Amino acid sequence: MMNPLGIYLHIPFCVKKCDYCDFLSFPLIDLYQKEKRMEEYLDALKNEIRTRSRGLKNYRVNTIFLGGGTPTVLSGSQLDQLFSVLHESFSVDENAEITMEANPGTLTKDQLSVFVARGGNRLSLGLQSAQERELELLGRIHRFKEFEQSFFQARAAGIENINIDLMSALPGQSAEDFFKTLSTVLTFEPEHLSVYSLIIEEGTPFYERYRKDEENRERGEIPHLLPTEETERLIYHQTGEILNRAGYEHYEISNYARKNRRCRHNENCWKRIDYAGFGLGASSFFDPLRRRNETDLEQYIKAGGLPPFEEEISLSIREQMEEMLFLGLRLSEGVSISEFEDKFHQSPLAVFSKTLKKYQSTGHLLLQDGHIFFTDRGRDVANMILADFLL
Repeated sequence: MMNPLGIYLHIPFCVKKCDYCDFLSFPLIDLYQKEKRMEEYLDALKNEIRTRSRGLKNYRVNTIFLGGGTPTVLSGSQLDQLFSVLHESFSVDENAEITMEANPGTLTKDQLSVFVARGGNRLSLGLQSAQERELELLGRIHRFKEFEQSFFQARAAGIENINIDLMSALPGQSAEDFFKTLSTVLTFEPEHLSVYSLIIEEGTPFYERYRKDEENRERGEIPHLLPTEETERLIYHQTGEILNRAGYEHYEISNYARKNRRCRHNENCWKRIDYAGFGLGASSFFDPLRRRNETDLEQYIKAGGLPPFEEEISLSIREQMEEMLFLGLRLSEGVSISEFEDKFHQSPLAVFSKTLKKYQSTGHLLLQDGHIFFTDRGRDVANMILADFLL
């Protein structure tokens, strides 16, 4: 029997880099640079897929995820070439979940036609906000009308599984502002929503603008530009309540899905199922090995997509245990005690006894029906608790 495998493809180009973004991506400034760089990169990427796939013949692909950057800067022809190489190199399940991230304003009928013809069945649209002022603040290239156009184009192309990305806790944003966006988005009836609080990342224009305000908030002082922690928590809780009433399951800290519409690719990553990453800076996981590709674009292209891995780590048993807790607790069902015992021949109740007792007593964690999972209160401070599980 062949083992299941997820595939991630990284397209590191954007029309313009958003002001909050610290992802490994580059803006395409002019047409010459776009055409030249894109072809060079795709040649290297296809070479990496063909070469590294030779060592993965005992796997069958059940999820594919095109991320970035902005994968929809690729033309329909370039997408077609990429999928041709994938299908030549791997055995792909007929019912595989195949996702493409898309930025409103870059999606075309030609791209969608190729994507669907090649088995694409899930689209992730980066809306972030339905408010024009907030889109401009974030440095997005699109406006709400471009999102509407992209959404209905995808539906017309036959895509029945659409995720919408939203961002909360923006500078100057009130809870009412965010809930206006959420209410607007729900009228489109997407199958999945990813809702993330803004993080002020070092090295971004937002860091220069809001760093001091973020530091004030971390000290417990009232920020001038960013929402308070109380507002952020209010948005988080009420979002869950609103989406629950609308028929969405809050299945992961930041993700909500209609029945049978969870993102299988991300869920498999959280469950530590093997995946192969191709492209600049892409990560792979073959338990217990974690790898990260070269992050220098020039070096990646020069080596034809096959430079030495930038990082390669074989996780110790201790690190594997930590990771199973760290990732599994993100999911609503949490961590299965029996699965942990089957893998490590130890109980998590013994390995993590002190930390589990601490957060059970404070009402942040529950042990029930053979699982360890967060309470609603625990999800509020999930990152702090997860860090405490590092042995």
